[in-house]
Amino acid sequence: MTTVWGILLPEAVLRSQVVAVLTAFVAINTIAYVALAVAKILPKVYLSDLLPSRRRRAETRSIHPDGPV
Repeated sequence: MTTVWGILLPEAVLRSQVVAVLTAFVAINTIAYVALAVAKILPKVYLSDLLPSRRRRAETRSIHPDGPV
């Protein structure tokens, strides 16, 4: 008695150029989706936080000029 576990394709179909292109597309798509998911999980990194900047004010612009800087 033969049990059918699923649809089996002949080896010629599996080794065709069309299946190779689809396999490559699925692989690239999967890698891109995983990279986007990991990037969404990680905290945001701002370049301005890593580099020293000159854009900080030397004087306070508060309504309380004698307050802490």
